[in-house]
Amino acid sequence: MSTAIKAKHQRLVLVLIALAALIGAGLLAAWALRNQASYFYLPAQMASNPPEAGRAVRLGGMVEAGSLKTAADGVTLSFIVGDGTARVPVRFKGIVPDLFKEGSGVVAEGRIGPDGTFVADNLLAKHDEKYVPREMKDMTAAQARKTVQETR
Repeated sequence: MSTAIKAKHQRLVLVLIALAALIGAGLLAAWALRNQASYFYLPAQMASNPPEAGRAVRLGGMVEAGSLKTAADGVTLSFIVGDGTARVPVRFKGIVPDLFKEGSGVVAEGRIGPDGTFVADNLLAKHDEKYVPREMKDMTAAQARKTVQETR
């Protein structure tokens, strides 16, 4: 009697081993990335269900008018991010994007501090769909088209 496995059974075993390896690799990747995910919060969500202190998250909303304050060191900013429902104080130390200003949209990446202030490591300024670069702000539509054609 022959102890060799039939070709059909060999293929089945190989497919099952490959499937198990794929599932194992997926679980290993998910486990390795579990703390790397950066969740997005609106101010209302952060007020009602704040993330645990020290967890990397993103906070998105509008920079409230009149809330932007620069510290004496010239690089630390404090401001309020709101969404019409809730407000979150934010502190950022660094160079801000050109489009960052009061009344504009912002996404701040960072962590909630022990005092409840969001400490941002990075700011991403959002602009509306009517954005025009400041170099083209005073141009007519024809001049803007000509400039765009020249830069292609």
